[in-house]
Amino acid sequence: MPFLCRGAVVTLQSTLGGSVLAIAIALVVGLMASSRLRSVRGVARVYMEFFRGTSVLVQLFWLFYAMPILTGYQFDKVAAGILALGLNLGAYGSEVVRGAVQAVPPAQREAAIALNFTPYQRMRHVILPQAFVAMVPPMNNLLIELLKTTSLLSVITVADLAYQGRLLVNSGSDQLIVFALMLVIYFLFSYLITLLMRFVEGRAGRLVGRERPRRRRSAPAVEGAR
Repeated sequence: MPFLCRGAVVTLQSTLGGSVLAIAIALVVGLMASSRLRSVRGVARVYMEFFRGTSVLVQLFWLFYAMPILTGYQFDKVAAGILALGLNLGAYGSEVVRGAVQAVPPAQREAAIALNFTPYQRMRHVILPQAFVAMVPPMNNLLIELLKTTSLLSVITVADLAYQGRLLVNSGSDQLIVFALMLVIYFLFSYLITLLMRFVEGRAGRLVGRERPRRRRSAPAVEGAR
């Protein structure tokens, strides 16, 4: 357990760092993809298609092994992993942001224009709050996928959970116990992400007036009523 716990800490750090970077990139690129300027949309589309169309493992190798040859700068192993995860999952998240922004009903935009809101005010006070509620469920799936993708960081010798598990197996530990503990740890992290995102979704829904209606209790039947 001490080996697996140390690996779990590295996995958690990589997940948090990659999630922050992926969400930031997704918001920026997703809004760029919704821009009226064709050049801005073109830049966003090139980024999205490139990182979605290439393997995250190849991107990881490129950042850690090829970039030092081209630039002379060597990334830290964990930093290279976080950057690869953020760039890759950010491309998927940007499509989620773009779809959520475009899914806001046109009547909401027209009402904001009628209120003489500037484009920034329309985006800040009308469009983004409603789009954010629609972003949360697919973002939950992407963050869980990012968590599971951190297992690829072991190929560049990042001492994450997968790396420590393989070390234990190679040293003669029982494979069934090691892999079972790894499954449990990954599941607990995934479930924690799900609980957090459900809280965020509920909070965001209440802020825009989409609180779930409570069930009404039916009145008890009166005995002897005709």
